[in-house]
Amino acid sequence: MPESVGVRQAQAQRTRSAVLAAAATIFVEQGVQAPVRDIAERAGVGVGTIYRNFPTRADLVTAVYRHQIDTCAALAPRLLEESASPFTALTCWVDAFVDFLVTKHGLGAALGSGDPGLENLHALMLDTLLPACATLLDACTAADELGPGITTYTLMRAIGNLCITGPDYDQADAKHMVATLLAGCRRKA
Repeated sequence: MPESVGVRQAQAQRTRSAVLAAAATIFVEQGVQAPVRDIAERAGVGVGTIYRNFPTRADLVTAVYRHQIDTCAALAPRLLEESASPFTALTCWVDAFVDFLVTKHGLGAALGSGDPGLENLHALMLDTLLPACATLLDACTAADELGPGITTYTLMRAIGNLCITGPDYDQADAKHMVATLLAGCRRKA
């Protein structure tokens, strides 16, 4: 008896999710140029399955980062609902944003690679994450928890700059410096 279309679609979605999760992990460990066979092995699928779903490396990289960007953006309204204050929500969201940024090993090189499939990735990040952060900043402003003159783009750019890690500056250092930046943004009582 043939599988129903719904069952096949659900299995295809589970396979796609497994590939995206495996690729995200491998990209953190090895960078975006990691061998596809490593991703396939981690996902428990064949290499052909990855290429069937993501014909080019750029397609896979874009899908992974799109998923992570969408997840980060969706966190903002949930945090506003669940947090004790808008500034607490902003702090939690920025922490997730920092995790997103510092684990993008190799993405900078990929963005500068000239690969036309990756050209829109930076714009996608800005178009999706700027509004999420703006929602949090607007709530902080309305609650009088934010100092004057702080704009979304400037704050996110400052956070991004603080998240450029290297041999003498790691994720913990970035988190500390971003926390210091946020403390300076908070309106003094």
